[in-house]
Amino acid sequence: MTPTAPFEDLLRELAPQVLGTLVRRHGQFDACEDAVQEALLAAALQWPAEGVPDRPRSWLTTVAGRALVDHWRNDSARRRREASAALDPTHDAPPDPDDTLVLLFLCCHPALSPPSQLALTLRAVGGLTTAQVSAAFLVPEATMAQRIGRAKQRIRDAGARFELPAIGERPGRLGVVLHVLYLMFNEGYTASSGPRLDRPALAEEAIRLARLLHRLLPADGEAAGLLALLLLTHARRAARTDIDGSLVPLAEQRRELWDAAAIAEGLALLTRTLGAGPIGQYQVQAAIAAVHDEAATADGTDWPQILALYDVLVRVAPGPVVTLSRAVALAMVHGPAAGLAALGTLGADDRLAHTHRLEAVRAHLLEKAGDREAARDCYLRAARMTASLPEQRYLTRRAAGL
Repeated sequence: MTPTAPFEDLLRELAPQVLGTLVRRHGQFDACEDAVQEALLAAALQWPAEGVPDRPRSWLTTVAGRALVDHWRNDSARRRREASAALDPTHDAPPDPDDTLVLLFLCCHPALSPPSQLALTLRAVGGLTTAQVSAAFLVPEATMAQRIGRAKQRIRDAGARFELPAIGERPGRLGVVLHVLYLMFNEGYTASSGPRLDRPALAEEAIRLARLLHRLLPADGEAAGLLALLLLTHARRAARTDIDGSLVPLAEQRRELWDAAAIAEGLALLTRTLGAGPIGQYQVQAAIAAVHDEAATADGTDWPQILALYDVLVRVAPGPVVTLSRAVALAMVHGPAAGLAALGTLGADDRLAHTHRLEAVRAHLLEKAGDREAARDCYLRAARMTASLPEQRYLTRRAAGL
């Protein structure tokens, strides 16, 4: 179910909270997730005509709870009475706590493989559709649907309890939790599809959860590094589009629109983190973001320092996306031919087959190298490969300019 505007952001924000409440009360993650989807569908159909309820989270919890009762109609009368009493909207109970962080760790249960942990969390906590999750993973949608279904089944079979893992178990799940928040933020900061460049509520929810995680694990350098990275990146949001919603590349952004408070917070986190323990990929990425944010102008960007940081990142967390980003830094330092040569290693990488980013970077470097015809062809190929309308328009305009 994909809610429609203007309720999409609200429903996406509330969905993991409602799911957390139901799982805490009743267990059975897969049944609860299905019930929440039914409630979201009901809201998408009713709220446009009837308006948003005064307590939208309670409304969704009640509707989802009734869906659970319907699913359990053949169970014992005792279970039906208990479920009905617990979900009675007139029951004067204290407000439910925010269980989203607990839900996040549940989705990263060790019974699941790391890819399944990531997929399930983006679906249940991030509120992304299966299509959006598949785009984040660079795999076909049908493959992702099967992976998510199997993950929910394994959560149930493992008898997982809805509670934060014991202190000794947290490090084993932390890497996946951090990666999930990173992917959630990326989808919010640059949406893989749709008419808008970003989904601000999704990016802000990722930042909120990163704050909670950092508060839970204040001594962990990568938890702090991730929060710093998200803050330093999200600080540029107001300058990323112009008045008509068109994409503005980093080099052309009005830097006075950047969020100075978010940049200061991210820099302070990074200063406290770097050198205090083992360095990880999020700390390095935050350092790269900091170099961009500290430059008063695009021409003043310290590209040799950025390239040096990418050289570290390649060793810490190698992968095609890192290689792609490093190629841009390499071109800024040593010229477009050097960047294009670095891209030559990525053409056969299947992980980039479902994204437009390789063709977009290749087009940019070909344009800088003066090969206008080849750059135009690459821009048009990239435009055809993305489902984001702002990116399509931007890439098409670049091609037309050549």
